[in-house]
Amino acid sequence: MAGFRAAAIQMRSGFSVEANTDEAERLIRAAASAGADYALTPEMTTILCMDRERLLASISAEADDPSLARFRALARELGIHVHIGSMAIKLGPTSVANRAFLIGPDGGIVARYDKIHMFDVDLANGESYRESRLYRRGEAAVIADLPWLRLGLSICYDVRFPNLFHTLATHGAAALAIPAAFTRTTGEAHWHILMRARAIETGSFVIAAAQGGHHDDGRDTYGHSMIVDPWGRILAEAGTDPDVIFADIDPAASVAARQRIPALASDPPYALPATAAELETA
Repeated sequence: MAGFRAAAIQMRSGFSVEANTDEAERLIRAAASAGADYALTPEMTTILCMDRERLLASISAEADDPSLARFRALARELGIHVHIGSMAIKLGPTSVANRAFLIGPDGGIVARYDKIHMFDVDLANGESYRESRLYRRGEAAVIADLPWLRLGLSICYDVRFPNLFHTLATHGAAALAIPAAFTRTTGEAHWHILMRARAIETGSFVIAAAQGGHHDDGRDTYGHSMIVDPWGRILAEAGTDPDVIFADIDPAASVAARQRIPALASDPPYALPATAAELETA
């Protein structure tokens, strides 16, 4: 199968898991109706909430999660790959995973990925985030085989760590999924640059589904979901409102970009001198 149509779904998730799941389903159905073979939702699709107690009271363990069951049934009904960018999944009484699920057309879970890099940041405008206080970080990079190419999984803040994407690409990923809930402040400064950079550095497509707008918990997210080709060109971009954007993904474009600029193949291991004295005698 030569290529496929990808959809990036932009949302504005709030406190209600049921309402967010309804909205995600509506947008996934719209994507499938427009011919999408693969649909990606943003980070924290089913709830966006910074209050620890409220979050813990609203979410479930993976085996019992009603939203995940709905998404699996939806993928089976529509016959497409549904990639839930992430959900808050309860691991224990006070422990949560920020977990992505790639669901196949048969409703089976093809891959899971737990966010590795926690967003522990104090912004100049007074916003403060400490994901590590609640979420358990993931420990492994994940690649999944789609019928058309290999897909590298990531979540939001991961995008600032290029070594992760280098690893995904050198293990065969020709497309990178980057679901996100970027703050408006960091998005205005860095979103476009980071998405295009990860595409260019790896010669991969980037499919980035984002949260956008003002949320129930008071935060503002940047939106601007986008799909970028392996040469760094933006194929589709949303604004700040809920939306679905599309692009046709041709795996041959990744092969061509990597042939034109063979950075992955040319990257040698680096050895650093152990001491300043070794530098002086080198």
